[in-house]
Amino acid sequence: MSIAACLLLYSLVVTLLGPRLLTRWTRTGIAPRLGVTAWLVAIVSVPASWAAAAGFLAIELARDWERPGQILTSCLAVLQAVAAGGAGIAIQLGLLALTAPALAAATVLAARLGRSLLGARSRTHDHARMARMAGRHLPGSEAVVLDAPERVAYCVAGRPNTIVVTRGALNALDEPHLAAVLAHERAHLAGRHHLLLATTRGLATALPKVSLFPLGATEIARLLEMCADDHAARTHGARTVLGALLALSGAVSLPTGALGATGVGVVARAERLAEPATRPQRWHARMLLTAMVTLLAVGPLLTGLLAATGLAFCDPLLLIG
Repeated sequence: MSIAACLLLYSLVVTLLGPRLLTRWTRTGIAPRLGVTAWLVAIVSVPASWAAAAGFLAIELARDWERPGQILTSCLAVLQAVAAGGAGIAIQLGLLALTAPALAAATVLAARLGRSLLGARSRTHDHARMARMAGRHLPGSEAVVLDAPERVAYCVAGRPNTIVVTRGALNALDEPHLAAVLAHERAHLAGRHHLLLATTRGLATALPKVSLFPLGATEIARLLEMCADDHAARTHGARTVLGALLALSGAVSLPTGALGATGVGVVARAERLAEPATRPQRWHARMLLTAMVTLLAVGPLLTGLLAATGLAFCDPLLLIG
């Protein structure tokens, strides 16, 4: 049981300490791509540790099922007898009634995640189709223009993916600023950022009480906007991207599932565009986040290996005895 217990302990440490440390190290967005990677690895490592712990626990329980002289084995022997009906049908049904909720919980979580992903896909595809039907083609671009006074530009996944610009946005942007906005939206679509957001938001919906998941979804959304800003700035310049961001800034909300230039973290993004990080700051952030990503990626494997070789003791029976 030591391996399973160590993996569960690892996941507990990540869920408790991960949000605080990752928020502190990625808040400034100095290395947004590495920041996204760090959050994603942390988010994935927790359910992966749960699954691995369940697998090792099942193996160990099956191996020790008939081993005498141990507390756990005795308990399992009793449970086995009860499950077989040796203690009467009432207790047997009671055991099954306790087991069923655990299985149902796992099924519900998987169903919630799947339903969230399918719902997000359906909404964005429908919106992209309706925007292409209602809008007009923007000359010299693949974008469509909607006749609306709000200053909004965004992209939605669909068949094909669609970039939407409103009439209000066109009136507020000059040609260089419009080119920067379109480059920003193309970066979202090329990087498949909508898939990352749909997955992380689905996990946040399925596990809202575990702060790592809802906070991670929020921070990843903010960092992905910074990644798109950097992509546009490499071609059009940081000042041009900043000007476009300020021209479109406002209180207008984006459609669900859309990614837009002014959707998330406008103030923080404007600050980093106005005052880019220095070279030493970039190197420090990259080294710190690279170490974090490496530790999170190998953490479950390293934890399992240490427990298997006896260098780490997480077995609760050992602590009791």
